[in-house]
Amino acid sequence: MTENETKSSANQEKSPEPEKAPGFFDIVLSTVAAAFGVQSKRNYQRDFHSGNIWTYVVAGVVFTVVFVLAVAGLVSMVLPD
Repeated sequence: MTENETKSSANQEKSPEPEKAPGFFDIVLSTVAAAFGVQSKRNYQRDFHSGNIWTYVVAGVVFTVVFVLAVAGLVSMVLPD
């Protein structure tokens, strides 16, 4: 094999794979990570390049409602009646 053939075959092996749409678990993890401000740059880019914006809007709203209800429930358990 010549040097050019070696370089071209190495480039073909390193070609980026097509990004697949994030699954349910990926969306949940991205939503939680974004809520706490620890989202990685790679996941951030994946979410905005291959994800649907409305999926993340709904996930964010659901997370916010669950979080507020959990905090309210915890406060009502801790404080006396």
